[in-house]
This record gives sequence, structure tokens and C-alpha cells, in this order.
Amino acid sequence: MALNLPNLRRLFVDARSDAEESEYSRNAFYNLVLFMSSVAVVSIVAQRMTPTRGLGRLT
Repeated sequence: MALNLPNLRRLFVDARSDAEESEYSRNAFYNLVLFMSSVAVVSIVAQRMTPTRGLGRLT
């Protein structure tokens, strides 16, 4: 049984002008870059705060 649902992406694209679509896409890209940068910073800070164990020792 196939459902005839509208293509939601097409509805949103048709509701915006090309300039608005470009602005939304650019904002989404910048938000992704900001998120990935914050994850990297938190990861680096967590690594620096964790005491290191001697990796070369077997004890």
C-alpha cells in the first residue's frame, strides 16, 4: 500500500526564493562548522585534563 505523501523538501524549496534558500544553506553550513569546532575543542580540553599513564610501561 503506497502512500501519496507530498515531497516536503520540494514544498519548502518552492516556498522560498533562491536568495532565501542560499541564506538558509549558508547558515546551516556555518552552524555545522561551529558544532564540529566545539566538539573538537571539548575533546582537546578533555584530553588535556585526563592524566596520562605511561604507555610504554607494562605495569
